[in-house]
Amino acid sequence: EWENPFATWDPQDFCNISEVILPLDTYWSPPIFILERVNEQNSIMDYVVLMHNGKFNSTRPFQVTLTCSLIILKFPFDTQTCNLSIASFLYSVTDLVMKGKRTAHESMTDSQSLFLTDGEWKFTNLSLLEFTEIMDDRGYSVITYMISMERRPTLYILNLILPTCALYLLDMAVLFGPSSLEEKINFQIAIILGSSMLAVILNNSLPTSSNKPPVIGTH
Repeated sequence: EWENPFATWDPQDFCNISEVILPLDTYWSPPIFILERVNEQNSIMDYVVLMHNGKFNSTRPFQVTLTCSLIILKFPFDTQTCNLSIASFLYSVTDLVMKGKRTAHESMTDSQSLFLTDGEWKFTNLSLLEFTEIMDDRGYSVITYMISMERRPTLYILNLILPTCALYLLDMAVLFGPSSLEEKINFQIAIILGSSMLAVILNNSLPTSSNKPPVIGTH
């Protein structure tokens, strides 16, 4: 939302029309950018609602792919925090100041009602930070949404952790059991083959965009 004091009228003079819907390029609109954006699906709702008091309201849905640094040391029991920063680097902070329409709590409540809750990730928290970023001796207004998500580890526990623990327990049971040496060797070969298959599955499941490998991958 933004306000233009030169785009006002009295609804009583125009058949009580208090708002009109116009193409987005009819009036000036703030150009904004998502800093972490990699790819996006452009919105087809390039319209703006103009109120009689000069207030503009533009709602444009986007599907955006963002870059996010992952810390997967505790995988699959990890929690990730990704930033979504919105700024306009065409106007300095002296000309354009960006403010969040909703508080962090209100945004979190809305996000929890809209976010898919039955996938791999569980939405846990959303915080809002408004600040001025200095670039080339000029300040620019930036709003950053910090989104925290927790991974659901059930699938990895059933497919990786439990089979791995079962193989280690079976290895110990065969090693210290009363079986003959030939039987122990056959069991050991079978366990090595099973461990190799689990290692391949684990390698395909682990995320790769992290500086530190997960603990489960180093053991």
